[in-house]
Amino acid sequence: MSNPTADWEKVGDRFYRKVQLYTAVFDQDLELDNYVVAGAPYGGALALYRDEEKLHAYRGTQAAKSTIDIYSYAGKLIHRINVCVPDSNFALLLLTDPRSLQWDKGSIKGLGWSDDEKLLVVTEDGTVCCYYDFQGDFTQFLLGHGAEEIGVKACRFWSTGFVALLSNNRLISVSRYDEPRPKLLAQPPTETVHSWTLIPPAYTLSRSVEVLLATGQTIHVVDSSDSEDRLLQNGPFTHISVSPNGRFVALYTEDKKLWVISSDFQRKLSEYDSRSRSIPKDLRWCGNNSVVLAWEDEIHMVGPNGAASKYFYDSRVHLVADIDGVRLITNEVCEFLQKVPDVTEEIFKLGSTSPASVLLDAADQLEKKSPKADDNIQLIRPNLVEAVDTCVKAAGHEFSIHWQKQLLKAASFGKSVLDLYNSDDFVEMCETLRVLNAVRFYEIGLPLSYDQFIRLTPENLVHRLVNRHEYLVALRISEYLRLPTDRIYTHWACQKVRVSTDDEETICRLIVQKLTGKRGISFEEIARAAYDEGRGRLATQLLSYEPRAGRQVPLLLSMEEAEIALDRAIESGDTDLVFFVLLHLKKTLPLASFFHVVNDRPVATALVESSAREQDRELLKDLYYQDDRRADGANVIVGESLRQRDTQSKIDKLKLAVKLLQDSKESALEVKCLEENMKLLRIQEALDKDLDESFAGLSVNETIFKLTRLGHWSKAKKVQSDFKVSERTVWWLRLRALVAKRDWVELEELAKQKKSPIGWEPFFNEIISAGNTKVASIFIPKCTHLPVADRIEMWVKCGLLVKAGEEAFRAKDFNSLEILKSKASGSAAQEIYRMIAQLRPSK
Repeated sequence: MSNPTADWEKVGDRFYRKVQLYTAVFDQDLELDNYVVAGAPYGGALALYRDEEKLHAYRGTQAAKSTIDIYSYAGKLIHRINVCVPDSNFALLLLTDPRSLQWDKGSIKGLGWSDDEKLLVVTEDGTVCCYYDFQGDFTQFLLGHGAEEIGVKACRFWSTGFVALLSNNRLISVSRYDEPRPKLLAQPPTETVHSWTLIPPAYTLSRSVEVLLATGQTIHVVDSSDSEDRLLQNGPFTHISVSPNGRFVALYTEDKKLWVISSDFQRKLSEYDSRSRSIPKDLRWCGNNSVVLAWEDEIHMVGPNGAASKYFYDSRVHLVADIDGVRLITNEVCEFLQKVPDVTEEIFKLGSTSPASVLLDAADQLEKKSPKADDNIQLIRPNLVEAVDTCVKAAGHEFSIHWQKQLLKAASFGKSVLDLYNSDDFVEMCETLRVLNAVRFYEIGLPLSYDQFIRLTPENLVHRLVNRHEYLVALRISEYLRLPTDRIYTHWACQKVRVSTDDEETICRLIVQKLTGKRGISFEEIARAAYDEGRGRLATQLLSYEPRAGRQVPLLLSMEEAEIALDRAIESGDTDLVFFVLLHLKKTLPLASFFHVVNDRPVATALVESSAREQDRELLKDLYYQDDRRADGANVIVGESLRQRDTQSKIDKLKLAVKLLQDSKESALEVKCLEENMKLLRIQEALDKDLDESFAGLSVNETIFKLTRLGHWSKAKKVQSDFKVSERTVWWLRLRALVAKRDWVELEELAKQKKSPIGWEPFFNEIISAGNTKVASIFIPKCTHLPVADRIEMWVKCGLLVKAGEEAFRAKDFNSLEILKSKASGSAAQEIYRMIAQLRPSK
C-alpha cells in the first residue's frame, strides 16, 4: 500500500488530502456540465436536475423531457422523478411510482436537502414539494406572500429550512419542513442581487436566519426585522459563502480576488488572487478552514493566509460541501477533499517522533519479528496510553482499510503491553469502522467520514439504508450495534405489499412468517400500506395480527369495515375505544343500520343505552323502539313528562307512554297508573285555578294533605273518593295536616269520635311532638289498648303526675307510685302519698 501521505498537499502551514472514493461514477453520456447538482449532507444522496438555463441537444419527442435523478455517490441510480416542461411553461411531475402526481408549478428554482435526507423541490410559483423517502411520497405546501405572482428566483437551504429569493428581491423563510410557516423577512434593497447566501439560525445572535445579499459594492444583512448595510466598498461580489460553523464568510469579487472575513464583517482574515480569466462556477467551504473555488475543470483550494493549491480535471467538477470537507464530483471520479485530521498528521507526518508514530513503527517491527519493536515500546512507555488512544482515533479517520488495520494493530499491540487499559474506545472504534466500511462499499455508496458518522448517528444511518431498500445491510448493522430492528422489518413489509405481484394470501403468509416473534412490529402500518395500494382484503388479514386494538380500529374504520372494528374494540375491553367506534358508526350509518349493528352486540347496546340516557334521549327512545322494549321506552317518556313545566305538556307525554304500552297485556298495571297520573294532573290543574295555590308535582297523598291543611276537607274527601285512598291513610294525612296547621279545635272534635282507623296513640304522639300537652292528654284515656305503664308514661309526658298516680292506683302498681313520688312536689306529692298510704294496708 502507498504511504498515506502520498495524496497530502501542504497549503500554508496545514496539510490537506484528496481521497478517492469511487471511480467511473457516471455514464459518459451524462453531461454533468448541463446539470444542477445538489448533495445531501453526511454523505447522502445526490440530486441531479438538468439546468434549464442551458441549451440542450434536440432529441425528438424527448426534447422537453427532463428528470430529477437521485444517485448515490458511487453513481447508482436510486430513484427518478420525471419532470416534463412543455413550451407553454407547464410543468408535469410524473413519478415512476404508479401514484403519479400531475402539477402546473413552473420551472424548478430550488433543489436542496435537509439533514434527514428529505429532498426539497421549490418551483417558480412558490410550490414546495418535500420528498420524505425515495418511493416518491411527498408533502406539499405554498410559500404564499405573493410568490405565485412575483415568482421565485432562487433558494438557499440549511439543515431544517430554506430561504426563497423572489424576483422583486423579497425574501421568504421556512424554518421547519414538518410544520412549514413561510415568513416574510425584512424589506431588502431593490438593487440587483449579484450573489447571496444565508447564516443558519443556530449561528446567529438573534437565533433566526440571516440572509447576506451582495448588491452594488456592498453586502446587506437581512433578518426577520431589519436590513443592514455592512458598508463594504470592494464589490460587486459574484460569489458568497458562509463556513459550516457560521464564523467566516468567503467573498469572490469581480476583479478575481477571494476574500475571507469574519461573519460580523469586522475583520479581514485573508485574500487570494486567483488570476483567472473567468468567474468560477462555484465557491464552497472545505470544513471551516479553507475555501474551494471551482471552474469548469480546475479547482483552487485556498487555505489560511491566502495560500492555495490547484487541482486539474478532464471534465466539469461539481462541489458538494459537508461539515468536514468537500466532495469533488466528475463523470469519472468522486473524491473527498479535507484537512488532514490532527491525529493523522501527528502519526504520518514526515519525520514525526510522536508516541503514536513510534507505536505504529513498533507494530510494523513486530510483524517483521524485529527486536526494535520492544525498543520502541520502551522508548514511549511513559506515553503509551496516549499513543494507543491516538492510533485508535486516527484509525477512525482513515478511508483505507489497510491503514485502519495497521493503526488498530498498533493500538492492540500497545494496550497488550499496558497493565491496565480501558478498551471500550478501542472496541467501539472497531465496530464503527466495520459499519463505515460496509456503507462505503460502492453498492451502497454512502462515503461517510468518521466525523460525519458521529454527527449523523447510527440510528439515522440505518434509516437512510432502509430508505434505499438496503434491508439486509440495515438489519446487520442494527444487530451489530444493538439497535432496534422493528422499523426495518416494518418498512420491508410495507414495500413488499406495494410492489409484490403475488396473490394476497401468499403475501400475507410470507410477511407473517418473517415477522412472527419480532418485537415492536406494527402490523397496522403494514396494513395501512396495503390499503393505500388498494389491497383491502390483504389489509384486513394483516390487521388481525396487530395485538393493539387501538391501532387496528382507526384503520378498519377508514377501510369501512365498521362491524369488524366494533368487534375488535369490544374484544379489547376498552370502553373508550368502543365509544369511539360507536360515534363513528352513528355519524356514517343510517339510524336503522346503526341499531341493526348495535343490537346484535350486548356490550355495544349497553354502552349506547348508558350514553344516550345522559346525552341523547331521542336516540334512547329510538333504540328501545327498534328493540321492542316498550316498558323502557315508556319510562323514558315518563321521565320527560316529569321535566315538563306546564300540565298539558305533561299529560301529552303521558298519553304517548300509554299509547306505547296499551297493546301489551303485561303492562296493564303500568297503563292504569299512567291514566291515574293524568287524572291527578287534571285535578291539580283545577285546584290551582280554584284555590290560587300550586299543586303541581304533588302525589295524591300530598294533595290530600295540602287540601286538609288549607281547610278544604271536602275537596280532600273528593280526591280520596276519586283515587280510592283508604280511610287509614286519610286519617293519618288529616292528623298530620291538622297538627301542622295547629288546628287544636278540630283535633278535639276528632277526639269525640268513638273509633279511629289508626287508633288514638298516633294522635297523642303527633300532638305532644307539637308541644300541646293539654290536647294530647285528651287522647290518653282513649288508648285503652295500651299497657298501664305506657299510659302512666303518657300522663308524665303531659306533666300530669296526679293523673299518672291515679292510673297506677287503679292498677294497684305500687312501684310506679313510688317512682312518681320521687318526681312530684307540692300538692301532687301529697296526693300520691295518699294513694300509696291507701295501698299499703291492702298489701
